[in-house]
Amino acid sequence: MKFLHSLILTAILSIAVFGCRMGPDYSRPTTAADTGSFVRIPVDWIDPNDPEAVGPWWKSFNDPLLDELIAEALAENHDIQSAAAAVMESQALLDSAFGARLPSANYSASRTRAKSVSLFPGFESEPMTSYSQELSISYIVDVFGRLRRAERAARDDLAAATETERTVVHSIIATVVRTRVSIATQQRLLEVARRNVDSRKNTLSVVERRYRQGLLSPVDIYLARENIASVQSQVPQLEQGILLASNGLDVLTGRRPGTHQELPATLAEMPELSPIPVGLPAALLDRRPDVRVAERRLAAATERVGVNIAAMYPDLSLTAAGGYQSDSFRMLTASENQVYAAVMGLTAPIFRGGQLKAQVDAAEARVKRLAAEYAKTVLTAMREVEDALVRCEKLSDRLVSLQIRLAEASRARQLALDRYSQGVDSILTVLETERRHILAETELVTTRGDLYNARIDLYLALGGDWLQAATRHPADVTGTARPPENPSPRILSLDTKPTIDQE
Repeated sequence: MKFLHSLILTAILSIAVFGCRMGPDYSRPTTAADTGSFVRIPVDWIDPNDPEAVGPWWKSFNDPLLDELIAEALAENHDIQSAAAAVMESQALLDSAFGARLPSANYSASRTRAKSVSLFPGFESEPMTSYSQELSISYIVDVFGRLRRAERAARDDLAAATETERTVVHSIIATVVRTRVSIATQQRLLEVARRNVDSRKNTLSVVERRYRQGLLSPVDIYLARENIASVQSQVPQLEQGILLASNGLDVLTGRRPGTHQELPATLAEMPELSPIPVGLPAALLDRRPDVRVAERRLAAATERVGVNIAAMYPDLSLTAAGGYQSDSFRMLTASENQVYAAVMGLTAPIFRGGQLKAQVDAAEARVKRLAAEYAKTVLTAMREVEDALVRCEKLSDRLVSLQIRLAEASRARQLALDRYSQGVDSILTVLETERRHILAETELVTTRGDLYNARIDLYLALGGDWLQAATRHPADVTGTARPPENPSPRILSLDTKPTIDQE
């Protein structure tokens, strides 16, 4: 009786301290993003949490075709579908971890026919038939929070999977825009090459006319023809680049390579872009999905330290079972055949050869590793923003100089051709001015494409301008709540950010 009383007292005390958890609670580490601001923020730029600044950033390029391509990629891209399936898998694991905290019920029914060996020679025992049915309910009293820690870790895993999906979405969108810009840039370069072929053919006509007049040697004709062939050799290379980029765009949008037709070169000129939202570096912690992935993984690892510590302490289980046993099926539910039992069990590890302590040490080391990776991810994010800001600023300055260069090269080419027609300058002067003109025009088109890519890099470094940055961060949500039931599989919306309930 004393043992029974002690066991009951243990159960009462366990229930009294229900909610005690072993191990550390997660808190966001302090990083370089918590103080100061970006160095190269233009004074007229706005905070990313401004609701007016949230929207599909690629629409600032004024290319309706981009909307169609991105919508197609979001619906058909296989990388996004794979990431969405990973979110569903994490949700199922969270449901399983939540279910482990609930009581479990089992029903069993059996018919047994057995014959045993007789203890006395010459006497045979008769076969015995028995029937039974039983309903049992068991519950693990989570005294030290092992199951709750495991559920919280599963929630963080789900949050990490969700942010990983968002990272994939960001990457696919940026790749579609980059491919579109690459195709448009190469189309523009192809137009430049074809115009220069026509221009150099006109130069050849002038050279041939003067040759027929006996005013120059055949060398000028050979040089002029070589000049044409030099530009014509660029045409197949540019056409090849356009076709290869189009094949890549087909794969991004889930199509068979080679099905996209020629796209219009609507990105030839750089549109005026609205101010790009940039705020304090700490805003990156809530905007960039890769930073949130690193943080959620760190949070999950922190919770699993508690899981491993709790595994070193006793588990208290409560089991109640009731049913019937009878030798006759018709009497199976008679009251005199009723059986029941109540069991309170306490299981504690005694000796595991140091395995449990080693698992705690490994979990703590994993937290340190992920904390370092999180801090590095934040620093990398800050660097990518600063790098993109520098590229945008310097490429814009370079674009202005290249426009002046092209204008002057055009004047020099026309003047050299006029002076050559009058016999004042040599063919070498004409060819040099044409070479400089095509270089200036090519660099201008290429720099426009580089500026587009720099803008894309900036949007990507900022976590994308298509998310609502004012929504709650998973780490800020408290309270106990059941995980969402059976979420339907879907691709992340571009206008809203899904929230994940946190305990």
